[in-house]
Amino acid sequence: MILVLDVGNTQIHGGVFVENELRLQFRTGTKEGITSDDLGVFLRSVLRENHFELGQLQKIAICSVVPDLTHSIRNCVLKYFQMEPFFLQAGVKTGLKIKYRNPLEVGADRIANAIAATHLYPKKDIVVIDFGTATTLCAISHKKEYLGGIILPGLRIAMEMLDLKTAKLPKVQILKPKELIGRSTEESIQSGLYHGYLAIATELTKNIKSDYFANNKAMVIGTGGLARLYEKEQVFDDFVPTLALQGLKIALSLNN
Repeated sequence: MILVLDVGNTQIHGGVFVENELRLQFRTGTKEGITSDDLGVFLRSVLRENHFELGQLQKIAICSVVPDLTHSIRNCVLKYFQMEPFFLQAGVKTGLKIKYRNPLEVGADRIANAIAATHLYPKKDIVVIDFGTATTLCAISHKKEYLGGIILPGLRIAMEMLDLKTAKLPKVQILKPKELIGRSTEESIQSGLYHGYLAIATELTKNIKSDYFANNKAMVIGTGGLARLYEKEQVFDDFVPTLALQGLKIALSLNN
C-alpha cells in the first residue's frame, strides 16, 4: 500500500494505491500554519475511516509546490508513520529530459503530470493542461523531453482579483453559463471566466502543436481541480484527474 500526496497552493490531493490500483482519493485545504500534528491526525483518520490498515503502508510519496509545508509534511510522516517520505524533487529519477534553462524551476506537480502522461501515451507528443490554482500548459515530446510550458492565473485567482480590485464586481460561482452573453453582472463574469479560459486553452494548445510538434497530432490531456468544467468541450483528448497521483506512484517506483 502506497500513500501519495500532491500538495498544491489550494488543496492537498491524496490517494492510496494498492499494488497498481488507485483505491482511494481525498482532498483537504492547504491551510496557512498547518502543523505536522494536524496533517498526521488527518491522514491517519482518512486511512482508518476507509478501512486501510496502517501497518500495510509501505511508502509515502509527495510532490509539493508549497515550500513552507515541506518541513511539516516530512515531520508528519516521520512521527505518525515512522518512515522517510519520498519527495519528487531535483536529483531524483523521472525518466524525463528537462529542457528548462534551470530545471530546478519546474514545479513538482508539473513533473508528476509529465511522468504519468508519458507512461499513459508512450512515444506521443503531449500537451498537459492543468486547471489548478494556476492554469498551466506543458509540452512533452515523444522522446520524453519536457520542453517547457505556459503559466497563467487560475480561474479562482482571476475571479478573486476581480472582486478584490473592483468596487462593484462580486465573487461568483465558477460554472458554465447558459448563454455566451450574460444578462446580469454575475452571468457576465461567469461567461468571461468560463469562455475566456476555454478560448485561452484552445488557442494556446493550437499554437503549441503548430510551433513545436510538426505532425500537429499531439495528445492533449486535461487535469486539475477545475478541468472537469471543460470535460465535454472537446479541448482534451483525454481527461485524467488523477494524473499527478499516478505520476508520483511511477516516480516512486523509478527511485526504489
